[in-house]
Amino acid sequence: MKITRFAQLGAISAVAALALAGCAANEGGNTGGGTDGGSSSLSGEVASGGASSQEVAVQAWTAGFQTANPDVTITYEPSGSGAGRESFQAGAFPFIGSDRAFNDEEIAAGGFGACADGSGIIELPTYISPIAVIFKLDGVDSINLDAATVAGMFAGTITTWNDPAIAATNPGVTLPDTAVTPVHRQDDSGTTENFTDYLYQAAPSVWTSEPDGEWPLTSGEAANGTSGVVSAVAGANGTIGYADASRAAQEGLSTAAIKVGEEFVPYSPEAAAAIVDASPFVEGRSEGDLAIELERTSTDAGVYPIVLVSYMIACEEYADASAAPIVKSFLEYVASEEGQQAAADAAGNAPISDTLRERVNAAIDLIVAE
Repeated sequence: MKITRFAQLGAISAVAALALAGCAANEGGNTGGGTDGGSSSLSGEVASGGASSQEVAVQAWTAGFQTANPDVTITYEPSGSGAGRESFQAGAFPFIGSDRAFNDEEIAAGGFGACADGSGIIELPTYISPIAVIFKLDGVDSINLDAATVAGMFAGTITTWNDPAIAATNPGVTLPDTAVTPVHRQDDSGTTENFTDYLYQAAPSVWTSEPDGEWPLTSGEAANGTSGVVSAVAGANGTIGYADASRAAQEGLSTAAIKVGEEFVPYSPEAAAAIVDASPFVEGRSEGDLAIELERTSTDAGVYPIVLVSYMIACEEYADASAAPIVKSFLEYVASEEGQQAAADAAGNAPISDTLRERVNAAIDLIVAE
């Protein structure tokens, strides 16, 4: 049985150089929540990477954390979720960002290189953001689309912008006969997996490919990373793509409102948070693994269904004693009200709720050294 949270409460990068001064290996140290910049006993350098969707948020988290911990340096390579998970498994990164949690098979296989033998992992849903359907069409600033139409445009069954399916949901809008050019991620991407999960759940008669981080079709134009998709859509007339909404807003791209029930809902942090709050945790996971199973077909008012929950993923127990305090302290800042607001101000994502924060902090408390 699913129990909702509120019912119960590119390539492998260089190995992180980790050092610690004046802090016991199994203590969290300074959480980075303050701004005095002088009381921290943490020092060292941590390299990480993963989801490009989180890049702007991670920049804000890093700035805030390093202000409070001036002897710590955090670097983040936005190489994509797939590359980040590979790096974590190989032990190149002590923590990563990923737009999807590890699946049951990957967890059963183990082999997470930075973790102590037998250690579990923690997966923290600390970045919640809508995925915007972005487009560029001369003379058209916004459109309304239902799930079947979005699926048809990306599947290649709707090939021109004046197709009757698009016209039906946009009365009064003059639509040209310009060709539809769908743009998708070339790299293994959690954003792609979340987007195709929406298509698969909401338009199964049109989109028959199961959700996957790798784009399943050969049609359309491929671009690397979030930045690549945004640039490709912005650079040609008739394009349509999908990207973390923070990047869409930064670039001033046109976006689609998505049909939910009988209304068309534009993306917003609040609408994204609404569907996350209504979704359950994945069953059968460990105490610190807070993977969420999103309900994409909700018809509740004000819900935006194309959303990604991006995770910070770390070890419960670290083989390298110096890693635990820095990672633990950084993640405490990420989950804090201050950290979540800093990310929201910079990236436009939805801060996690107090109830989810309580669960996230309990998971972070599990981090220790071997």
